Amino acid sequence: MPHRDFAALPGHQAGSPAYRRVVGALFAAGVATFALLYSTQALLPELAQEFGVSTAQSTLSMSVTTLGLGLTLLVAGPLSERVGRTRLIHLSLIASGVVAVACALAPTWPVLLGLRLLEGVTLAGLPAVATAYLREELHPSTHARAAGLYIGGTAFGGMVGRLVTGPIGELAGWRAALAAAAVIGLGCALVVRLLLPPSQNFTPAPSGRRAMLDMSRRALRDPGLLALYGIGGCGIGALVAVFNTVGFRLTAAPLHLGLGAASLVFLVYPLGSISSAVFGRLADVYGRRAVLPVGCLIAVAGVLVTLLPGLPAVIAGLALLTMGFFAVHGVASGWVPVRAHAGGVSASQAASLYLFVYYMGASVFGSLAGRAWSAAGWPAVAALAIVLLGVAAMLAQRLTRIPSLLGAVTSPGRGVTHRSSARAELRT
Repeated sequence: MPHRDFAALPGHQAGSPAYRRVVGALFAAGVATFALLYSTQALLPELAQEFGVSTAQSTLSMSVTTLGLGLTLLVAGPLSERVGRTRLIHLSLIASGVVAVACALAPTWPVLLGLRLLEGVTLAGLPAVATAYLREELHPSTHARAAGLYIGGTAFGGMVGRLVTGPIGELAGWRAALAAAAVIGLGCALVVRLLLPPSQNFTPAPSGRRAMLDMSRRALRDPGLLALYGIGGCGIGALVAVFNTVGFRLTAAPLHLGLGAASLVFLVYPLGSISSAVFGRLADVYGRRAVLPVGCLIAVAGVLVTLLPGLPAVIAGLALLTMGFFAVHGVASGWVPVRAHAGGVSASQAASLYLFVYYMGASVFGSLAGRAWSAAGWPAVAALAIVLLGVAAMLAQRLTRIPSLLGAVTSPGRGVTHRSSARAELRT
């Protein structure tokens, strides 16, 4: 098979105007998606009081959204192979902004839960295709860092959603808080509409149920992809378990913080943006297999620190957990479409399966954390998170023993040429 110079491979190079537009647009899209996804998390104590529901029931406003998102991803990924990446991204952002406005007007708790479920459905378009779009449109040498920057946008969006809704909820009520989150979502949708370049390297996949089922089977057979799916589900399960319940810990004795003050702990989220970008660059240099276990260990250390008494320990532990999680998620989510492409699997199909497990982990373990808090307080929540992160660490360690699908591929930075079919699983 003919050889090609690595530098001659297609895709926007780092530093080019098109590269900056892609990264900027997907950063804004990540902000919108995750600001809306997590818009009720800082409001859980307020919602529990307003609607007269328990702690565990209040977490359903998060769990039903992640449930709807996760289930829809199974459809959104294959759908993008037919309709295209950019069209689905734009539709997702506009629809989710409209539903967010409706959430602020919900008259009852069941209606709010139904709208939050619909919010998850409409949000699925972006995460289903974002990493596949990056793999198709950017040069292979930029994949890990670009994925890290995109995940950084999701981290920033999660922070913005919580920091905006918490103080506004305390001052003006939960409806005003959710309305503010909707404004952020619609504003970011406009930015993405103006910035995001149309796909240039997208090729529609074969249509038909048989082709889709074949792609799904192949995406479920590779042990490396299966390990990455598990890492995503366990990692987000630990993070959401902690952040779903930390508001109850901060507003209860002995800290007795107000809702606005408690929401300030989400200021640790920019550390996740930095961490995902830094670990993306480290993965480009040292390989994904080397840096992924390090992120798991940092996250475990963070949960352990939260067990210490006092507000400073809680903040420090949350900071470490956030840094570790986004390092893991940034590397793992960027690795999935790359490994899938190397194995002849649809990149968006594999990414959708990763995110399905990811959001199922958030939904299941986020709700379980509410029950753990009600049963035994913070130690039970921390134990749940540590177990999940321990499983993620074991899977990350297993990945170091699973061979690359392109075992002979070496570093692109060392002047080695590559086959055109060997451009996928780089830096592993």
